[in-house]
Amino acid sequence: MSNLMNEFNSKVISAEKAAGLVKSGDLVAYGYFGIPPHDFDIALGNRVDELKDVTVHVAGSVRMWQFLKTDPEGKVFTLISDHFSALDRMLGDKGRAVYGPVQYHEFHRMRLELQQPFIQRDVICLTTTPMDSHGNFNFGLCNSDTYAELAHAKIVIVETNPNLPYCLGGEMECINLKDVDYIIESNAPVFTMPPAAPPTEAEIKIAEHIMPLIPNGACLQLGIGGVPNTIGNLIAQSDLQDLGVNTEMYCDAITELYEAGKITNKRKTRDVGRSTFTFCFGNKKTHEFLHNNPQIASYNCDYTNNPKYIQLEDNVISINNCVEADLLSQVCSESSGLRQISGTGGSLDFHMGAFESKGGKGILAFEATYKDKNGNLQSRIKPMLTPGAVVTVPRVMVHYIATEWGIVNMKMRSVWGRAEQMINLAHPEFRDDLLKNAREMGLWSRTNRIPF
Repeated sequence: MSNLMNEFNSKVISAEKAAGLVKSGDLVAYGYFGIPPHDFDIALGNRVDELKDVTVHVAGSVRMWQFLKTDPEGKVFTLISDHFSALDRMLGDKGRAVYGPVQYHEFHRMRLELQQPFIQRDVICLTTTPMDSHGNFNFGLCNSDTYAELAHAKIVIVETNPNLPYCLGGEMECINLKDVDYIIESNAPVFTMPPAAPPTEAEIKIAEHIMPLIPNGACLQLGIGGVPNTIGNLIAQSDLQDLGVNTEMYCDAITELYEAGKITNKRKTRDVGRSTFTFCFGNKKTHEFLHNNPQIASYNCDYTNNPKYIQLEDNVISINNCVEADLLSQVCSESSGLRQISGTGGSLDFHMGAFESKGGKGILAFEATYKDKNGNLQSRIKPMLTPGAVVTVPRVMVHYIATEWGIVNMKMRSVWGRAEQMINLAHPEFRDDLLKNAREMGLWSRTNRIPF
């Protein structure tokens, strides 16, 4: 142990010295989602007058970065985000951030195998737990592709923080001291999710449409947003039993399901008795629940998100939000026209994997309408996707689509049949116009029937 501590102490440096390792032209990576560095970020921002052409790579920004605050005109730092948060959207609108498209499960393999030279990290710094007695630094809330990313970075810096929960694996949930170049010790607050807003009437109706499709013993994946959270609350109050979890994001609703006695993971094929996840956005209670809890296993994103692994479980129920859909049943989950809203993330991963699962169901859910900036009601079901909108789930892969007006299995339906069902899922105020559009687009015939 004394040799371990000697090595540890030899690698401890200040945040200022760590940030001093960054050179002009470098590609710097921060830990994804809930594990970006705090003190290092401040120190890097303070070097704005010494650097030029530095790119910082993140995913899901959880706070305004210091390097952007000190460089308001974007003359020094460029931000790449692999999954847009609300903050990233704002930065994208100002031309300060750009999105990196990818299917989430591919990150791990691309880091380890492809090793594209333009993604080679010169410096990477992320938050970890303090070193354990075996010399390991746990990634806590974000396993993701972290291990693979560290494997090929030129300089690896960990910013240890005792406020980060220690999340057991799994695999690839830690890095060892021997693979770390420098250590910063911090005690900064760790990001926690704010309290969820009460569910809307539409979200409750959507969840009620989905509930009958969930059997006892189902293996759940709950995405980000109001509908998945509402589903979690309804399940907690239901008679469902022996549920399992294999998800990309561990959310607060899963903790609530544990407390309600709904999750046992007894019927899973892999990791029997344990819920599996790759990152977490949660509140303080969820962080405390995850800490050193052997009922939960942290894995890399290939293990949790690869469709060929997802399908190994029976009765996978995947529930994800989307932004809009069209009469062809093409689904956009990540942009509003050309404006990036979030990212592909694991939506397509889990939708594909759930369909291939025995008894599984991939469900894409969204409110049928929204209000624009002038307060006018607009339909999220459109004749064609908004120009520039990204097709996240192609029509041939779409399984179930749900709105507050119903839920439909799109598999094996014709183009005419898809148009008819999409109109049924739309708000009644927009159905006549959508029917007119369908006829003009050649998506209608005398055999179509509208039951509304």
